[in-house]
Amino acid sequence: MKNKAVFLDRDGVLNHELYDYICRVEDFEVLEYQIPPLKKLYDEGYMLIVITNQGGIATNRYTEETLAEMHKILFAKYAEQGVIFTDAYHCPHHPTVSGECDCRKPKSGMLLEAIAKYNIDPALSVMIGDKPRDVEAANGAGVKGILIAPDEQIDYDKVKEVLAA
Repeated sequence: MKNKAVFLDRDGVLNHELYDYICRVEDFEVLEYQIPPLKKLYDEGYMLIVITNQGGIATNRYTEETLAEMHKILFAKYAEQGVIFTDAYHCPHHPTVSGECDCRKPKSGMLLEAIAKYNIDPALSVMIGDKPRDVEAANGAGVKGILIAPDEQIDYDKVKEVLAA
């Protein structure tokens, strides 16, 4: 049987959007009001998978270690509420430094990798992001996309509506 997933952009969806790279752990602020709607989906058997562009790594604004530290904080906050993320994918590239890659959104590389690794059915899955490139990446992988405003609370009913469509 195939799995179903909710793919999530990170900045502006799971943590406060700063409109610049979040380079320091001190500036990483988890949006805890996202936990209840995501817990409902998690409890219904959806895998939660982070899909995030982190071009600041390529431009030396922060390191893989700093990113890992931020994800540790994020996952711990959710784990306190009984929600476990299946995985987090990040693209460390930036076109000005590393050139083109297949993983940076709006490309679908990270989603396709997760879909293959976890035997996910794209038709049963959704991606929530705060930028058009998130929806574009989702659609390129056969996943429905939901666009929210930066730091907007995820609407559980809207997610269910999109999944049912």
